[in-house]
Amino acid sequence: MDIQEKIRQTVTENPVVLYMKGTPTFPQCGFSAKAVSILKAVEVPFATVNVLADDEVRQGIKEFANWPTIPQLYIKGEFVGGSDIMSELYQNGELAQMVADLKA
Repeated sequence: MDIQEKIRQTVTENPVVLYMKGTPTFPQCGFSAKAVSILKAVEVPFATVNVLADDEVRQGIKEFANWPTIPQLYIKGEFVGGSDIMSELYQNGELAQMVADLKA
């Protein structure tokens, strides 16, 4: 399975996935920390992939969404955006609506 197939499988098998630098308990950049705090604020379960653990994933995710930066959020298999877009969606209430049916 190539990296693009692996990423596709991850984003389709998990309703909410955050590709980030580090882990939710130990983010390795401010943008990833911000993304985690936003997802926690909307109280939705989410999977994470630490791109720092695998260079192939780190490069592959940028190509997968044609988006140059990390973190990257996927909801129901669709690319949503990075931390700035997440922040905007959170502030205007759209993010909560996007994940309303996914809450535990």
